[in-house]
Amino acid sequence: MRPAAILSLLGATLAAGYYSDRRHPDALATPLAEIQHSLGGWEGADDPPLSDATLEVLKPTSYLSRRYTKAGVGLGLFISYYDQQRAGESMHSPRACLPGGGWEIWRTGSAFVPIETGPVKINQFSIEHAGERAVVFYWYQSRDQIIASEYLGKILLIRDAVVNGRTSGSIVRLIVPDSPEAVQRGLEFAALVIPEMQHCFRR
Repeated sequence: MRPAAILSLLGATLAAGYYSDRRHPDALATPLAEIQHSLGGWEGADDPPLSDATLEVLKPTSYLSRRYTKAGVGLGLFISYYDQQRAGESMHSPRACLPGGGWEIWRTGSAFVPIETGPVKINQFSIEHAGERAVVFYWYQSRDQIIASEYLGKILLIRDAVVNGRTSGSIVRLIVPDSPEAVQRGLEFAALVIPEMQHCFRR
């Protein structure tokens, strides 16, 4: 990140801090739990609840953890929602969480997901742990936007804190096996989940 961009970000953070009293919790219109278990031919089953220790680290307002399968391909869906965030802070990125869980990120990149309003860019990481390889897709989704970049997310968070006090948002993560078929299926599933999340934000 360039020095000028860092200085701009720090300056905006200070400005946002001045207006931080304008922040207010923003409840979801529809709970995450109401995301469909049957979705485009995929069938989902809820995972066991997260441990208290994990919840203490993530501190989500609400979350969803589910396993979906279709035609012999399985994937993991995890969504963490925050009804308000502090400017200058960010949700826990898989860039940090995956290595902390023992996974090595050996390739980073991006992918485009086709949705009704046009293609959206998301992150695509290849990971490995104890000889097991997988592919992770993740993105940040709020009421009005879907973004891949953590840096852009921080800037937009600051803007929203200043402009309207609305700093709610979510991180959506998919994990699929590392095979061409599973990766393609994962992108197809992402195209189904994005509208489901939009429905959660706005009826």
